[in-house]
Amino acid sequence: MNNNKAPGTDGIMGNIYKQVFNTVPTFVTALYNGCLKQGIFPTIWKEAKIIPCIKPGQEKSTEVTKYRPISLLNYGGKVLEKLLINRINHHATSTGYLNKNQYGFRPQTSSIDAVLALQEYIEDGFRTGEVTILVSLDVEALFNAAWWPAILKSLNDSRCPRNLHNLTRSYFSNRRATLQTNNIKIEAIITRGFPRANVVDPECGISTSVHY
Repeated sequence: MNNNKAPGTDGIMGNIYKQVFNTVPTFVTALYNGCLKQGIFPTIWKEAKIIPCIKPGQEKSTEVTKYRPISLLNYGGKVLEKLLINRINHHATSTGYLNKNQYGFRPQTSSIDAVLALQEYIEDGFRTGEVTILVSLDVEALFNAAWWPAILKSLNDSRCPRNLHNLTRSYFSNRRATLQTNNIKIEAIITRGFPRANVVDPECGISTSVHY
């Protein structure tokens, strides 16, 4: 936990959360074990406080897309997200569910590995006198529109342990986001996508670092 990062809606900073654990470690551990076993993601940990940040170079733009919404999440939920993702990663890796050419979202792999694999493929083509054609696709706001039912189906198809499937389903249900500026406060129910700056991040196979 980074003590300098802003807290979520509960206002609890990282250093405070660590002090709580040091004071009552058995209670905190039992809390998370209970969430994992029963497949329940507490509602208060599913609330996001949205901070709109202007993208570099777009200060003078009048389009709403000039803002990048950053979601501030409660530290308690971030810990549970990490526990969930570590277990899903272990399941997907140990069962060989992910394609060997999948470099993103996998532990100990990155875009560098993908580039090196592409380089090797192209060089092999040069040596055999073949022509290599590369098609690169960039889908705009792909993960903002991530469809949760499809993700749950993928987990089910991979024979993910039932408690992890239930916890993921609970993680998706009744998510809320709040945007407050001056005297205006807007609340919304989230039904797709993932919050930017959460833990369900590049290390996992169900999302990446994106925003609602």
